[in-house]
Amino acid sequence: MTSRDLHFMGLLDIARQITSGETTSLKVTRAMLDRIEKVDRNFESYIHVCKDRALQQAQAADDEIAKGLHKGPLHGVPIAVKDLCYTTYAPTRAGTMIHKNFAAPYNATVVDRLETAGAVILGKLTMTEGAYTSHHPDIPLPPNPWSADHWVGSSSTGSGVATSAGLCFASLGSDTGGSIRYPSATCGLTGIKPTWGRVSRHGVFALADSLDHIGPMARSAGDCAAVLQVIAGWDHSDPTSIDAAVPDYLAELGKGARDMRIGVDRAYAMDGIDPQVSDALENAIAVFETLGARIIDVTMPPYTALADAWIRMCAIETAVAHADTYPAQADAYGPDLIQLIEEGRSATGMDAAHGHHLRIAFTQALATMFGTVDCMLCPTMPTPTPSLSAMATYGEDPSVLSEIMRFTAPFDFSGSPTITLPNGIDSAGLPLSMQIVGPHLGEAVIIRAADAYQNATAWHTLEPPMT
Repeated sequence: MTSRDLHFMGLLDIARQITSGETTSLKVTRAMLDRIEKVDRNFESYIHVCKDRALQQAQAADDEIAKGLHKGPLHGVPIAVKDLCYTTYAPTRAGTMIHKNFAAPYNATVVDRLETAGAVILGKLTMTEGAYTSHHPDIPLPPNPWSADHWVGSSSTGSGVATSAGLCFASLGSDTGGSIRYPSATCGLTGIKPTWGRVSRHGVFALADSLDHIGPMARSAGDCAAVLQVIAGWDHSDPTSIDAAVPDYLAELGKGARDMRIGVDRAYAMDGIDPQVSDALENAIAVFETLGARIIDVTMPPYTALADAWIRMCAIETAVAHADTYPAQADAYGPDLIQLIEEGRSATGMDAAHGHHLRIAFTQALATMFGTVDCMLCPTMPTPTPSLSAMATYGEDPSVLSEIMRFTAPFDFSGSPTITLPNGIDSAGLPLSMQIVGPHLGEAVIIRAADAYQNATAWHTLEPPMT
């Protein structure tokens, strides 16, 4: 096994080698830390590396495994977490300057659950300011490993870059309007945005509490399933977490897609979409048909007004989340987050009520649609990965942001689980992507469908050229 082979292995594959004794957690962790030291100066995906602690965790994992105390597929595997997750042993800045000296009094529940499962935490990953659209001016933007001239997504930028560039085997991201899905799409990864409340947000800095989701980003549906298995479940410290049994997500692997009912609304998924995106989706539909799935026409509930309302609703909740520090510390904020908070502070009760009513109607209509299908297929973005220069227009034209959120924001409003996965390569050599959306608590269904697709295709195995 070469160094390159190791870094780009899947989480479940490296886990099997650690468990079998073919390699050790300590060897793998040292190799990953060495790679971070050598390579991440080009990517700046880590805001903090926990070198000494990671080596201690790796040695402890090896000792436990040698004694037959195996904790599951994350045991001894090096992963990393987004910098909005509280950690008592490393800074938690949430991409901001206002929290640059924050010392968390406890770990986020998701961090504790990862460590209880034996995962090795390599460090904290760079992110946009406060988990909104852009980085604070004092924090560099990690470049996309597929092309430095193209967007890497937001806000889980470091999570996307580090996982894609072979600097961890999986990562945690967060998603309020698409922030697990965008960097997964642009970096050729698989990412799960779980049902809202399925994963605890205790000890996680908020952007917009009722829209925020925490989930895994990795190379495959199976790798994401292994992480979700650990972090999902009710948490007494998070009153919004769902008290429902967590299925065996790994048991869905290998089941195939035969007789699955997969919904497609071609008007929603393909009208006004770049032909490269729609062609890749048509090809994916054909793959599912060959696997024995039933493709069923569905009608997506009205979504345009909801996508337009996302910015205002997010702004209102972000203003609440930052009430203790804004405007008191306004000088420490970057311009884009200031603009969002100011919009939230100027909003009226009628604005909030209007958005809330749209949300309720859409969520109920979507639940009705899922009464006829197991899951739904749609793109992640309406275009291939945009260039950085094209993304600059977002600040000038808010309608551009609404359009790119066509396939993401509605499912943050509804709290629906989605899995994002690669389904092609565009003309510039960057990954194309699609989403599989499921009903509430339907993570097992979307994992099964994504795994079936990935067993029949190889898009998720491709490696970025810049590494």
